[in-house]
Amino acid sequence: MTPEELADRLERAARRVGPVIHRHMEHVGELGRAQIRGHASGRPGPNVITGDYRNSWQVVNQRLPYGAQCTIGTDRPQGRRLEFGFFGTDSLGRTYAQPPFPHVQPSLPVITAALRMGMRSAVEEILR
Repeated sequence: MTPEELADRLERAARRVGPVIHRHMEHVGELGRAQIRGHASGRPGPNVITGDYRNSWQVVNQRLPYGAQCTIGTDRPQGRRLEFGFFGTDSLGRTYAQPPFPHVQPSLPVITAALRMGMRSAVEEILR
């Protein structure tokens, strides 16, 4: 391969990095949300009463110049209490003895594996 051919190949790869990684990150985000929602659908995670909390989990994907960012989260105030538990009195004077009902932590191994596999696939795709 000549230096010019190598330069062309590297330039093509550089143009593809951001879009390819973004696509793989979107997949990881949706998989992560599904995992968290699944673990928030009854014991050992939190019980489902109305489904509002479970459905509040959202994915926000953001393109970066040479990559992507994905945030999975909820805006519901009970999120931290359900994941980590809460023992004590809150700012409104209510007393709680709520044990943790983990639903994010059990999802992390699957999310991590999907992220690794997605980035490996992205690199292979970019270099093709």
